[in-house]
Amino acid sequence: MARVSYAKAELHVHLEGSMEPELLCRLDSSLTIEEARRLYQFNSFAGFIEAFKAAVRRLQRPDDYALAANELFQRMAAESTQYAEVIFSAGVVVWKQQSLDDVWAALRTASEHAPLRVRWIVDVVRQFGSEPAGMVAAWAARHAGEGIVAFGVGGDETARPLREFARPVAIAAEAGLHFVPHAGETSNAQDVWDAVEMGAARIGHGIRAVEDRSLLALLRERNIPLEVCPVSNVRTGAVERMESHPLRRLFDAGVPVTLNSDDPGLFQTTLAREFESARDVLGFTERELREIAANAERYAFGFQRAK
Repeated sequence: MARVSYAKAELHVHLEGSMEPELLCRLDSSLTIEEARRLYQFNSFAGFIEAFKAAVRRLQRPDDYALAANELFQRMAAESTQYAEVIFSAGVVVWKQQSLDDVWAALRTASEHAPLRVRWIVDVVRQFGSEPAGMVAAWAARHAGEGIVAFGVGGDETARPLREFARPVAIAAEAGLHFVPHAGETSNAQDVWDAVEMGAARIGHGIRAVEDRSLLALLRERNIPLEVCPVSNVRTGAVERMESHPLRRLFDAGVPVTLNSDDPGLFQTTLAREFESARDVLGFTERELREIAANAERYAFGFQRAK
């Protein structure tokens, strides 16, 4: 089958999860390529979290973050991606007791020299709680004019209710940052309801919305898009197999959706592969896929200025 190459924007891709095993070996000379590949072998969300932690532990210096960013940007440009909103786990930087200012300076410089237009989503970790999230939100607010466009809450959705993060979300919103939480991936439809009621501009994953018809109607009426990542959902066990992925039901219900690679290094995927899976396994037509690709441009926070 022909490769899909018309998607020009991606809205849900994690910097840290983009690192491929070969890059881990460059960052950690004690690691063999076989060991690095084994780190990425998992079939559950808990296993994914452990793999993500193994990856971020190799990011020890600001230059390491810049290297990861440059590698991601080059791969995206090779796919003809023109614009990306990249998720940066600032909450993990704080957890590692690294300098957020120094890491951000390196990432900002990398994105200014990228072969595509890059904007950033600053992300905190649910299981760490609202207090460190508030610190990160205040930091993101101070840097809102430097290419940061949104504030997100990621991590384990079952660890804490999303509503616990209302204050950090408000701090970010006061600085003009959009709210783009992960919700309804491994949890339930209520998590998506909470995200909507807290003012989410977009929702990461959100696939459990398919369990609630009234929620589907609300997402459609309020024009709130879901950032769907099918390969990721299968690899983490959030969806049993690609054939049963709810993307088709979400699309047919009129919910705005985009396709994304999420953690392309960990999941061994690309944006093109996500579209190919939708076409070859879920039966999406070329016209439908072009509509989904256009959604990424439509719901981006800065794509129009990228032209």
